[in-house]
Amino acid sequence: MKVIIGLGNPGKQYAKTRHNAGYLFIDALISTSETPAQTEKKSFAIIAHITVFGKKILVAKPTTFMNESGKSVKMLLSKYGIKDLADVCIVHDDLDLVLSSYKIQKGKGPKIHNGVSSVENAIGKGFWRIRVGIDGRSKDSHISGESYVLQEWDTIEKKTFIDCIESISKSDQLKSFV
Repeated sequence: MKVIIGLGNPGKQYAKTRHNAGYLFIDALISTSETPAQTEKKSFAIIAHITVFGKKILVAKPTTFMNESGKSVKMLLSKYGIKDLADVCIVHDDLDLVLSSYKIQKGKGPKIHNGVSSVENAIGKGFWRIRVGIDGRSKDSHISGESYVLQEWDTIEKKTFIDCIESISKSDQLKSFV
């Protein structure tokens, strides 16, 4: 079984922040499911069984905070007996990529991302990643990355981001993973 896990932070105060890019991606995938999504809340994650590109997959949003995502991912893989990391795809925000760009890669990630580091520490590094660019800061911006990711999207950024994740959800690269 293939699983796609979107990283983010639980709670209303984080729902509209850039750091929840992974959660937004999972929500978009659920909305395009070819069959009705069966969603349930389990220990450490909200999961859904969906059908995309004619294949049934599992999608999840950890309910642990971003920096402890590995705990949730490890429990989820154990519960569903997923041992091959090639069947796992982690979706996350990436400040190394500009807003509206993305990369789907195996075993490669941003220089620094505490959520991804937590996952790597818990399960290893051989999983797929969808790195979704969120950096829309101007060159003269002095805001730190840590502060920036926890800010809410502005209207234009959000629209640009939604268009990007819709493109990813229809991409041949994602289809190849599924």
